[in-house]
Amino acid sequence: MGVSFPYGDELAVDFEWHEFTGAVGDSVTVLPIVVAVARLTDLSLAVVLVWFGVFQVVWGLYYAAPLSVEPMKALAALVLAETVTAGEALLAGFGLGVVLLAIGRTRSLGRVSRYIGAPVVRGVQFGVALVLLSTGLELGAGDLPLAGLAVAVAAVALLTRRSNVSALAVLAVGGAVAFSDVGHLSLAVPPVRDAGLFSFGNLSFAVVEAAVAQLAMTVGNAALATSVLLADYFDRDVSADELATSMGAMNLLAVPLGGFPMCHGSGGVAGKYAFGARTAGANVILGVGYVVVALFAADVVAAYPVAMLGVILAIIGLQLARTSLTSLSRADGYPLVVAIGVVGVAVNLGVAFVGGVAAWLVWERPSRT
Repeated sequence: MGVSFPYGDELAVDFEWHEFTGAVGDSVTVLPIVVAVARLTDLSLAVVLVWFGVFQVVWGLYYAAPLSVEPMKALAALVLAETVTAGEALLAGFGLGVVLLAIGRTRSLGRVSRYIGAPVVRGVQFGVALVLLSTGLELGAGDLPLAGLAVAVAAVALLTRRSNVSALAVLAVGGAVAFSDVGHLSLAVPPVRDAGLFSFGNLSFAVVEAAVAQLAMTVGNAALATSVLLADYFDRDVSADELATSMGAMNLLAVPLGGFPMCHGSGGVAGKYAFGARTAGANVILGVGYVVVALFAADVVAAYPVAMLGVILAIIGLQLARTSLTSLSRADGYPLVVAIGVVGVAVNLGVAFVGGVAAWLVWERPSRT
């Protein structure tokens, strides 16, 4: 039994049990990645989670749907692989905020998307997956007993047909290990901002490359695909340009104040729906949950076993790789997807994206003439 509140356009914001379980669907990849970034950089988990919590509530209520708010995975992968610094990733996210806001306000996303085919988007996803997998294996090798424990937990989730929550299960067990070391939870008010991390002085070619790589995933997955799913699952007419605008706005506001670059995402929307979310109630529940974790779990995160984080990143990498390879409607796109991914991990994702766009335009030219 739950509580339901009327909301705009005669929609309800429910707090039934299925909204609580639905909230889990968006946290499956968010929490592991955010915890990993905070554990391995100078970013404050408390500040990052507060911003995630705020925008879960804001956009859920604004769009009257269980919209996802996720970390920008390409930027997170590059930070975790130490290809870019945390400061460079923040500046890239801020720059993307400017670009996305401009694209959304001018309603030009359709024109931009014509130059970024599905194989390019999936190829960048595949490259991000390979970066996460290689980084995870490297971190896991640092403490094989703890890594083995994490693998065992993931195996149990797989054997019980709960593979979609395997990363979250490992995160929970790792949290228990960290808590056993810390011994208590303590209230800590997040600082207003992480001084010194966000700076225009971090501008470099690496920032531009990182932003370009992330743009492909943001346009294809966070805007276009998410718009389609909101209509299919929740009968909400939210355009890709509106989503680009909201992503731009939240990054321009949050990133200078210690937030990690954020986006929407079709995976998070699909996860919420699969776990039972049907209204913005799931967003309110998850937003409040993020803030509670931010206030009480900072010490636990500081003690989190790095080797177990490595296994989590490897799991997320494998899941993302599977998605990138199984989401194409045309089988002839696989060579381009794999090529972009390999270039992404061997050289960098920015070069892979630019080369992928060029190859896509050449490949598609005969069909347009």
